[in-house]
Amino acid sequence: MAKKELEKNRLQSELSQLPAVDELLHEAVRREFIPRFPRPVVAEQIRELLAKVKTRVLQENLKVKDLLSDASFWPELERSLTMFLAPALKKVINATGVVIHTNLGRSPLPAEAVAQIAAVAGGYSNLEYDLKKGSRSIRYVNVEDLLCRLCGTEAAMVVNNNAGAVLLALSALAAEREVVVSRGELVEIGGAFRIPEIVTQGGAILREVGATNRTHLRDYESAINDETAILLKVHTSNYRLSGFTGQPKMRDLVALGHKYDLPVIEDLGSGNLLDLKAFGLTGEPTVSETMAHGVALATFSGDKLLGGPQAGIIVGRRELVEKLKKHPLNRALRIDKLTLAGLEAVLKCYLDPLTVVEKIPTLRMLTESPENLKKGAQKLQRAVRRYCQKNNRLKLKIVPSISRAGGGALPMVELTTFSLFMKVEGASSVQLEQCLRDRSRPVVVRIVDDWLVFDPRTIFEDEFSEIGFACQELLSL
Repeated sequence: MAKKELEKNRLQSELSQLPAVDELLHEAVRREFIPRFPRPVVAEQIRELLAKVKTRVLQENLKVKDLLSDASFWPELERSLTMFLAPALKKVINATGVVIHTNLGRSPLPAEAVAQIAAVAGGYSNLEYDLKKGSRSIRYVNVEDLLCRLCGTEAAMVVNNNAGAVLLALSALAAEREVVVSRGELVEIGGAFRIPEIVTQGGAILREVGATNRTHLRDYESAINDETAILLKVHTSNYRLSGFTGQPKMRDLVALGHKYDLPVIEDLGSGNLLDLKAFGLTGEPTVSETMAHGVALATFSGDKLLGGPQAGIIVGRRELVEKLKKHPLNRALRIDKLTLAGLEAVLKCYLDPLTVVEKIPTLRMLTESPENLKKGAQKLQRAVRRYCQKNNRLKLKIVPSISRAGGGALPMVELTTFSLFMKVEGASSVQLEQCLRDRSRPVVVRIVDDWLVFDPRTIFEDEFSEIGFACQELLSL
């Protein structure tokens, strides 16, 4: 008992040396932590660190003076404050080779869009104000004419994403009525959202027709009745059925719609404005090709093949678009001024077909030649070697590999590339990959057969040096 009592007294004596929060706050002011960091945040972090100190004293038999020394406590406080106040959403280096990487923000914006967003963000704008008339206007004016010109349609509008665009169209045009869809097109999109759920959330009644692999025009016609509101087509942009498959041609489905005075709406998903077949990329029709068949409305994303900010774009017949604009759900789904500014700049890039591929990063990455990618891998290899100074632990090789479009686009297309493969002897690839993610400027890579893979297709040239520096850091593990 005496021994336990002595230990208890020793611990109490040790804990009594813990300084008060106010005392440490005063010292934090002297060390200029304040106003570098907000005072309430500094106080909160001090309390958390004191709690950790107390725990270590009790559990590890350590001394307060050692844990609160200048060499340990104050550097730890600075690290914790810096981490707490660092942006949670940060710029990362995408070395995966997946161009439209949903988890990494999908399409990077062109310089023109970034500049326009910055210009609008810093002050007021004519978001819903007609400068010529001096009266209120609608926020789609800035992009509607551009979309009509690029897509060959009468009218256009924009909401916050493509799922929202489909939801709005169904709510405005088919509430409590039937929407006819082929079973082979009841897709699931990112985040486990499914077309049947979007249809029912829009207040419509789903009417499935055909079989999973084949749907005939007669299947659509036999489903039409007095309650039918829409014939819905869903472009399967995130998968393909092969083998014994079939779907009616769009012009035949449109003709059927005209016969029964029903609009045909197509969810295009990826939203392709440029004919990619010239670059060997097949499977994604352009919006203008779709509209040329007589489709009443088409919806598509702004941040996939279009290469712009997240948005759900709706183009088509004027009287239908006007109904969508007036629907109450439109206000809940509307986009803000920053998205509109970026989208306008991106759409203007498409006005010149000769320069659009170079201006829009997504298109440039998708169409980059294997020869240029091999040169990029070699340049990246030189950058890594320059920073790592021929360290014997470092193993590098350039390997032919495959990139992906990502973002539910071009699912069957394999993009030939050349990637830099890297190993560090004495460290596992899993450990190295995590260290790259934990950096203040994270680098996201793939792992193949215990090698780290850096695909130059999705790495910007000004990021090569940062990757070299990151690899130098890995050698200290």
